[in-house]
Amino acid sequence: MRLFIAHIKFNFLTVLVQKRHAFPMARSLPPLNALRAFEAAGRHQSFSRAADELGVSHSAVSRHVRGLEDRLGVQLFRDLPRGVTLTQAGIRYLETLTPAFDEIAEASEVFNQRPTGQVTLDAEPLFAMKWLIPRLGDFYARFPDIELRLHASQTKVNIERYEADLALRFFHAGPENQTAPLLSNAPLYPFAAPELVSTQLSPTALLQLPLLRDRHEDTWQRWADLAGCPPPENTASDWRMRARLAYESALAGHGVLLVSSEVTEIDVARGRLVQCSDIGFRMGSYHLVSAEGATRRSAVRLFRDWLLDQSSALRSVTE
Repeated sequence: MRLFIAHIKFNFLTVLVQKRHAFPMARSLPPLNALRAFEAAGRHQSFSRAADELGVSHSAVSRHVRGLEDRLGVQLFRDLPRGVTLTQAGIRYLETLTPAFDEIAEASEVFNQRPTGQVTLDAEPLFAMKWLIPRLGDFYARFPDIELRLHASQTKVNIERYEADLALRFFHAGPENQTAPLLSNAPLYPFAAPELVSTQLSPTALLQLPLLRDRHEDTWQRWADLAGCPPPENTASDWRMRARLAYESALAGHGVLLVSSEVTEIDVARGRLVQCSDIGFRMGSYHLVSAEGATRRSAVRLFRDWLLDQSSALRSVTE
């Protein structure tokens, strides 16, 4: 009888061991909300911006992050006089979590019949205002459930710290150490309001008109050299403006501006600007810089592909 009972116990234990191997133990994971709060705060280096992204309060993000730190027994953020920054442990943890969330999102997106998501683009102001924004209606019509968050800036966006998914920037010699598709290498030409210039002028006559200068560049010297003329002398060297103000001044008839032809396309079509000369040159090119891992998300890929398609004609422009 004892042998029989022992045999039954042995068989029962064998079944338990087999079941344990057949059904692995549950994973020991931190709460998902805490992981999401940390990952968003780490990408933005900001609890406030993470709260905006997740649709919760600043205190909720802080509470989740502190709870995660207590659970892991490690400090993920270090407080600064204004804001927070990741510790080395936080950087390593973020480098693992962000790709994992990206893969989960990508795996889930295949079930959506209509693409959804958010795309944050930081763009050069004049290019965004005059070329991009007039075309966004086409993108919204194709992808009504994708939200584009557009920022305009001329500063060098820190794309690696996830300030944006994509950045549209002008480079004189192309981006260094980055894979950044070319958007436009359209040349600069002289443009002015029709009340100032009614037809194309000779270089000498053109250089007698008020010349508007961008704060960052002295393009008229180069244009005069190409035209075979002496350098212009009728514009004070300290009379410079930011590109947007210089452009608005040209529209108002205050002078002639050297500007890339893709930016003026709509205003030329509406008769607000005319091209004053066929002499033009390239100063550089616009490129689309991507944050690492951003294009794993279908919303970012769709916007990137749409932008490259919309700008295809700008890459075939010749001098």
